Amino acid sequence: MDLLLQLPEHLVPNLKSLRRKSGFTRSELARALGISRARWLEIERDPASVSVRQLLEVLRLFDVQLFIRAADTPGPHVATLGLSPGWQQRRPQGRW
Repeated sequence: MDLLLQLPEHLVPNLKSLRRKSGFTRSELARALGISRARWLEIERDPASVSVRQLLEVLRLFDVQLFIRAADTPGPHVATLGLSPGWQQRRPQGRW
């Protein structure tokens, strides 16, 4: 199954679904990642709170691959991504 993700918020329902399909409870997944259950809940609610490296580790546990490809129809990138004004000022994320 392929999923189109254009915003971090699009990951929220998919992370929950992938976790369930992979058979992990929140506690089991947190243990496998070496984090607290509370931290996993934060990640599940806000996937942008982790680095790409950390997200890839989560996806690996779900046995999911991440593909990046060019859009079929090129367009204005900021509009396509739905970035809000001031997005550049966002602080770097990524703490476990």
